[in-house]
Amino acid sequence: MTADVQAAPTATRQIPDTMRAAVLFGPGDIRVIDRPVPQPGPHQVLVEVAMCGTCGTDLKIFDGHFPQTPPFGEFTPGHEWAGTVVALGESVDEFAVGDRVAIEVHAGCGRCDNCIIGKYTACLNYAKPGKGQRASGITVDGGFAQYAVHDVKALYKMPENISFADAVLVTTAGTGLYGIDVAGGYMAGQDVVVVGPGPIGLMTVQLCRQLAARSVTLVGTRDSRLELGARLGATEIINARETDPVARVRELTGGDGADWVIETSGGPGVPDQCIAMTKRAGKIVFVAFYPGPVTLDLSAAVRSDISMFTSRGEGGNNVKRAMAMAAGGGLRGEELVSHRFPLEDIAEAFRVVRERDGDPMKVVIVP
Repeated sequence: MTADVQAAPTATRQIPDTMRAAVLFGPGDIRVIDRPVPQPGPHQVLVEVAMCGTCGTDLKIFDGHFPQTPPFGEFTPGHEWAGTVVALGESVDEFAVGDRVAIEVHAGCGRCDNCIIGKYTACLNYAKPGKGQRASGITVDGGFAQYAVHDVKALYKMPENISFADAVLVTTAGTGLYGIDVAGGYMAGQDVVVVGPGPIGLMTVQLCRQLAARSVTLVGTRDSRLELGARLGATEIINARETDPVARVRELTGGDGADWVIETSGGPGVPDQCIAMTKRAGKIVFVAFYPGPVTLDLSAAVRSDISMFTSRGEGGNNVKRAMAMAAGGGLRGEELVSHRFPLEDIAEAFRVVRERDGDPMKVVIVP
């Protein structure tokens, strides 16, 4: 059991008036400053942040290229975080002070057509102030701070055997699991390809094994990540710089192609490869963001009756499901955490992520 699991909750917490928080002042300009500790409103809790992960989306936000974020000079990013509840807002009885919690990024408004049917990551009131929608670290302040507020409907209590490092990756796993869920969920006995051995891809490999896929092939370009994928359950790894992934997947599947291809890499040329390695009447799931428009042979997908699905974020209550898998030993998240930085060094952490200095896998900030 790790040290952060052993920390005992307390009945009361001393909450300061101010905290340290990273604020984005412009593209590439993030500074750690003093800010007032936020107060939880109705249906919210105040969380002392224990750890917040970084990812490619954070780099887009850092560069000022992500839509609908709050104004520069006011906004604290960070959307993969976990911590300890220290104060409760009005009407909150689902949590207690001292509870260790992990988050879903998105809390929908609860009133639009999409939220009513459970599609809250596609909330029609996304980023509209006053409507109740919150995407932590994206449309509202997030977890690159000592404290953050969060909606109770997007929080999950952490089992005792889950560390904060595990919990950060459980949020990541929720993204992969939501994509699988949107595409039907049932893959027992089928052949799956996961493209992209980043954190989402590596957690998705484990999810597919938990869902009884017959085989899980991981495709990427960095041997260190592919080897980690093999340790985490991939039955086959393919370095796309050395081997044609389409030909190899076809070979592994007797010429038919994979039943599922899950694209997590965001490489502009990858969607077309996904079509080519998918079985007739198979499924492709896209969970990645891309740097710009992509070109693909859509006619080939139509000829092969391939179904293509997209999903955003970790909707459908799938963080809760991923947490249950992690608690049962089926998801290993902490092994992906390669670098830890104090909050004051967040700019350096972003540099390491961008430049891949030291072959980072998951870089986390510890306030």
